[in-house]
Parts: sequence; C-alpha cells; structure tokens
Amino acid sequence: MTAAAQEPTAAHPRFAEAVDKLGLDDLLSQVRRFPEATRTAAEAAAAIGCDQSEICKSLIFAADGVPVLVLMDGASRVDLDLVRQELGAEKVTRADADVVRETTGYAIGGVPPFGHRTKTRVLADRSLLDHDIVWAAAGTPYSVFPMNPKTLVHHAGGTLADVRERRA
Repeated sequence: MTAAAQEPTAAHPRFAEAVDKLGLDDLLSQVRRFPEATRTAAEAAAAIGCDQSEICKSLIFAADGVPVLVLMDGASRVDLDLVRQELGAEKVTRADADVVRETTGYAIGGVPPFGHRTKTRVLADRSLLDHDIVWAAAGTPYSVFPMNPKTLVHHAGGTLADVRERRA
C-alpha cells in the first residue's frame, strides 16, 4: 500500500452519512485519501497497488431516460446492449456529467456505490465477485474504500447481472 492518510474525514460527507446510516461503523476508518486523483480505475489501482479488476467503478447510464447505476470491475467495460436487455429498456446511453451529479450528488470519478442523492436501480456485474475485496470511490476523486464485493452489492441494493463487454 502506498502512503495514504488514514483520516476519517477522507470520505465525502454525504458518503460518510450513508455509511453511518447503514451501520458500517468501521468503514470510514478504512477510507484512504491519496494526494493524486484516483478518478479512473487505472489511477486508483496504481495508487492502491492492486489489480485494475479489483476496482469497483460506479457508472451512471440512462435507460429510456431513467438513471441506472452499473457497478463494474475496473478492468472491464459495460456492454450497453446487455444492460438494455437486463433492464428491458429500448435505449441505454451513458449519462452526462450533469445527470451523474444530479442523480448521485457526486462528480464523475468520485461516485461511490451507495450514499447517493436519489435512489436508482443498480446492476452489479458478476465479475466483481471474482475478488475477496474490491476498492470503490468514497465520494471524492481522491478517496477509496475496501469492501467485500458481496457486501458492497448488498449495501448498494444491486442486482447481479452479466453486463460486461466480452472481448473477442
């Protein structure tokens, strides 16, 4: 692990409040804040010293205009057609930065898997379960936290699905 402050204030206040409401008392002490941004999965993995697939990306899409959160491992891409099929939607697109902030209360690069401003449907790709621990944003582009992926999906209210783009 690279040098990272282990300060309870490293998480975004909205995320810290959500963690408290969920009864995850020790989680805030595990949040790591880095001096350099961990906005992308590659940046987060490099800062933490883990494999990129151990990063949990929280991505907002619009399914027929309705925001949906997709949790995906950091080494993979979301297959929009698989998301569309899973949701029974006609059209799925990536949400723009304004929709992401309006829906979650966080900026792109810092969106955590739970603790959002509004309740959204959540799909979690099964690839996350390939790991004992995954790292996710704690509400800022500089902070992350570790969690067992089954626990993370549970607290996010996620439904497991296969929405990862398959490589040829």
